[in-house]
This record gives sequence, C-alpha cells and structure tokens, in this order.
Amino acid sequence: MLNCKEATRLMSEAQDRPLSTGEKLQLEVHLAMCRGCRNFREQMDFLRLACRRFMQRRGGGDDSSSAS
Repeated sequence: MLNCKEATRLMSEAQDRPLSTGEKLQLEVHLAMCRGCRNFREQMDFLRLACRRFMQRRGGGDDSSSAS
C-alpha cells in the first residue's frame, strides 16, 4: 500500500502523464482510507482550475500549456 508521500507524488505525476492501471488502483485505495490525501487532491484540483481561469481572463494560455 502507498504511503502519503508516494500518493502525493502520484497525484502530482498524474498532472503530467497518464497513470498506469496499477498506479491508479493503488492511489484510489490509499485515497479511500486517507482524508489528508483526499484534501490534498481537492486542493490540487482547485489550484489547477484557478490557474486555468486566471490564464483565460488574461486572454492567453491554452489547456496544452505546461502551466496547467
């Protein structure tokens, strides 16, 4: 089973690459039991959305940019 450090690393990597089926399964099992990591994922999702909206308001940046 993943520890929190490994889970947060996978959540970060998932922003840049597709996770393997095994990685996804391990992450979901960990998230089912770990409230702290679920909160971290929600915060990452919020920040990603906020950054995208900021870039759209500035009139620049598409979804394929490395800043997303």
